[in-house]
Amino acid sequence: MMKIDVLSLFPEMFEGVFGSSILKKANEKDAVTFQVTNFRDYADNKHSTVDDYPYGGGAGMVLKPQPIFDAVDALSAHSETKPKVILLCPQGERYTQQKAEELAKEDHLIFICGHYEGYDERIREHVVTDEISIGDYVLTGGELGAMVVIDSVVRLLPGVLGNEDSQVHDSFSTGLLEHPHYTRPSDFRGMKVPAELISGNHKKIDEWRIKESLRRTWNRRPDLLENYSLNDIEKKLLAEIQKEK
Repeated sequence: MMKIDVLSLFPEMFEGVFGSSILKKANEKDAVTFQVTNFRDYADNKHSTVDDYPYGGGAGMVLKPQPIFDAVDALSAHSETKPKVILLCPQGERYTQQKAEELAKEDHLIFICGHYEGYDERIREHVVTDEISIGDYVLTGGELGAMVVIDSVVRLLPGVLGNEDSQVHDSFSTGLLEHPHYTRPSDFRGMKVPAELISGNHKKIDEWRIKESLRRTWNRRPDLLENYSLNDIEKKLLAEIQKEK
């Protein structure tokens, strides 16, 4: 069972997320446990202050090291393995599906969600194992980023999804964007499902899906193809797509 701890000044933000949909089912299946801790509870001063003015001056407030250090120490104390301590911040590595798959192999994850201007650098240097950014933009705090990462990791845990093939064929899991999907009716307002998908010919269906996955990647995220190793069939299909344009 994976254990996920979150350090946040706003633990109530996670109630709906952890109590709904796949994350709720994952917890009910004993695939994961969630705990959200308000790290203000670990502040060692009379007013439970967790931030202070930055040395050298400047705008904004900086999170103090003491509450974070003590909270992580307490959460790690009974962990059988050294936990991954993840800091959500714009300076972190850009989050990818590959990173999600890496984190899904861990037993214990601790997410630090900050606010204010930033963190005392000693938190980065001595507590954090991974810094993650979910995109090149700034959010009010790390909570939403943590929710994104947690959702993408938990759905990869064994037994969480009803159909294990779903995660295998997701966009980015294969290195390409996923092919289009269709369901009934086959003709909706004159818009018809591709003939290959209703042909009953599994070879044709597989080839169509590969080709459309390549087409969608070529049109929307050609950068993904730079690091993708095409097999002979994919090379042939991509050449056809490029001629069609």
